[in-house]
Amino acid sequence: VQDAGRPGRASIGVSVSGAADRGALRLANRLVGNPPDAAGVEVTLGGFRAVAARDVWVAVTGAGRALSIDGHACDPAAAHAWPAGTTLEIAPLTAGVRAYLAVRGGIAVPPVLGSSATDTLSGLGPAALADGDVLALDTEPESPIPVAEVMPFDTRAGDDLVVEVHPGPRADWFTAAAQEALYAEVFTVTADTDRVGIRLVGPDLTRAVTGELPSEPMVPGALQVPPGGRVVVLGRDGPVTGGYPVIAVATDAGLDALGQARPGTRVRFRHARGG
Repeated sequence: VQDAGRPGRASIGVSVSGAADRGALRLANRLVGNPPDAAGVEVTLGGFRAVAARDVWVAVTGAGRALSIDGHACDPAAAHAWPAGTTLEIAPLTAGVRAYLAVRGGIAVPPVLGSSATDTLSGLGPAALADGDVLALDTEPESPIPVAEVMPFDTRAGDDLVVEVHPGPRADWFTAAAQEALYAEVFTVTADTDRVGIRLVGPDLTRAVTGELPSEPMVPGALQVPPGGRVVVLGRDGPVTGGYPVIAVATDAGLDALGQARPGTRVRFRHARGG
């Protein structure tokens, strides 16, 4: 279960967490008339099945292309009636990593520090869903389900990504060649990737400053560079402090895109517009 997360609590050691692809969760909520920060289900790699206990409305966004209700194929990124007693299925994902299921009314789980998000690093929030779990719904919103005149398909779950970044607080710890390579070369997502961090392979980014760096605050999207020179992008559940220099920081939209990156996805970094 994920929502907008726990912003503003880094001072007590709590990461932001929340949906890895926030834009996809916001879209799913908008399609069923929920507030944008309502809790939904983040489905990693698909293979999800659930039965409705009562009539509800749902939408699936993100990487969930193969969606069916009661055995009938349904378009993604659209609101659908889910009748009581019928089964909703999200098939294994063939592009992207995460699908988002929003139910009108939102998922109701006991909040921790003001959020229903599952933080996989700290263990805060509800446990991952398991067979037989029953999810309650929150209060149904008063606003009607909006009419979607144009199908807002999400097309970010492709093979190649272009991620905008701002210069990091320790960019000057790297050589001019390393800073040039960050924007000129292609990086590849490895299998050593989860909600905590996205490890990339590509050119080794050489430091100009080789000394030790005391631990300092970190944010989701920080491009840390360990001594080996390989980039690690901190995810939504990433730690709030770290001791590796940060050469750049991904924009929020860029981190959403990386939240859909599979092993083998190629990534290019670009200077963020206006920064």
